[in-house]
Amino acid sequence: TNSLTTVWRLFKHLSEDQQRYEKQLIFEHPAFVKLCQQLLRDSRRMTRGDLVFSLHAVVNLGVPQNTLLVQTLVRVCQEKLNQLDNRCISVLATTLAGLDKDKNVSALQAGLQLLVEQRIPSIRDIFTLQNLMKCMGKDAPVFLKKKLEMAVLKEIDHLTFPNALRVFFALVAMNYCSIPILNACSKKIQENIHDAPFRQLILILEACHNLQYRNVKLFSALADYVNSTACLWDKRQIILFLSAFETLGFQPSELMGIFAEKVIKDPEFLNLKDLLIVLRAYSRLNYVPRGQKHLFFETLHSCLNKYLPQISNTELLRAVYSLCILGYLPHRALDELLQKDSRDELLLSDDLYKEQKEVMLRHVKACMELDSPSFTKPAFVPTENFSSLLSLNLRKAREALIELLGDENMFQQNVQLPYKYRIDFEIRMDSDRRKVLPIAATDDHADSSVQRLAFLFVPLSAFCVGTTHPQGKLAMKKRHLNKLGYHVILVLNKKFQEMTNEDAVEFLKGKIYSENAFNFSEVTMQDNN
Repeated sequence: TNSLTTVWRLFKHLSEDQQRYEKQLIFEHPAFVKLCQQLLRDSRRMTRGDLVFSLHAVVNLGVPQNTLLVQTLVRVCQEKLNQLDNRCISVLATTLAGLDKDKNVSALQAGLQLLVEQRIPSIRDIFTLQNLMKCMGKDAPVFLKKKLEMAVLKEIDHLTFPNALRVFFALVAMNYCSIPILNACSKKIQENIHDAPFRQLILILEACHNLQYRNVKLFSALADYVNSTACLWDKRQIILFLSAFETLGFQPSELMGIFAEKVIKDPEFLNLKDLLIVLRAYSRLNYVPRGQKHLFFETLHSCLNKYLPQISNTELLRAVYSLCILGYLPHRALDELLQKDSRDELLLSDDLYKEQKEVMLRHVKACMELDSPSFTKPAFVPTENFSSLLSLNLRKAREALIELLGDENMFQQNVQLPYKYRIDFEIRMDSDRRKVLPIAATDDHADSSVQRLAFLFVPLSAFCVGTTHPQGKLAMKKRHLNKLGYHVILVLNKKFQEMTNEDAVEFLKGKIYSENAFNFSEVTMQDNN
């Protein structure tokens, strides 16, 4: 056992190329063959620790799972399972996590799961607990995950920074979002953020995405740290941070401002892959640098033009779509995209993303018309009721509007507009915003004195995390509805549904008759759930 574990400790610190070379030398060495034969003979007489550590070393050195040696050690572990102490259980769980499921492995895993369930109350070591969490994995039954969660929470006051990271990642392996544990780990990570290397910071953000965990304080602390040390990071490392934040829907505004300046000063470092990531991040998070908007767009457009000869049609569509969301029309790239051959290839391709491409292309064409400097607000916008059926989450709003306005003829619901835009409710008012007008009275003619209000009941996910700053798609829709002559009122649907009926009526009354109704004033929201 000592020989095997020593070989494994030396082996695991080598590079991949060195490991391949050394592995061949080890397997061909006559002493290794004799060692394995002796291990096979003596396996049933070994102590529990030697048995478990020998299996761990053999498996990690790459001895095939279907060999007599590995299968025998697995069977002997099953026979001696009840003799194992907590440390041995932890090592065995780690080993089994690296094996494919076969008859012997599945039987041992089932027995180990039962043993872990019995032993959890006696385990006080967080390192052992997180290891068991990681090794039990996402297939562990929910009751076992809950027992592990409770055991960790009992020891949470003794959490160190390294263990906080381990527990954080163990929850990902178990695919289990425990808010109390994640909050405790997040607090410890924030306190020690300067000790975390680049790779761990990225993994933390990826873990939050995988667990659908949104902690504004943690994201802000990570963004502030990267922002304050931006001069120490490679530009491509910052791009990876921006990509991770974009996936989470969190806007690190100061970092995005600093990076935009770097792009303007030296755009040459952006390869095509980097450019596409940057465009996606800035468009989804709806960020435009103050005072340098046009220069930033021109720089990105110039970079995109450089790659036009080699870019695929799908990548070109995504790049153009990103710039259009931000309100910028990249004319040369648009010409390239809308050539018949390119358009046909995009729409005729029979892939999983065909429908997504069609939607993106439709939005691009809408931007070309509505965001063009030559576009003028139409005197009359044709509308139609898309359907009389309302989704469940809009019925409360409908009832509140009827109570407030006295008649369902005073508003329209599910309104379909040109460019395939849809609004939840439309209300028309006089020029002073004092009186709501019947829909029928203003339906068939253009009247510049009529003010049109568009209510959009939107989910929390339509905003950047922790704010009411709309993400790119919502910002584009709001901009385009403004161009069509609507005053857009955004309502956070989750908060509206939580209101009493009386509060809902008062809320809508304030939005309809208030002059400041179009400013989305609730700026900060905590969403740790």
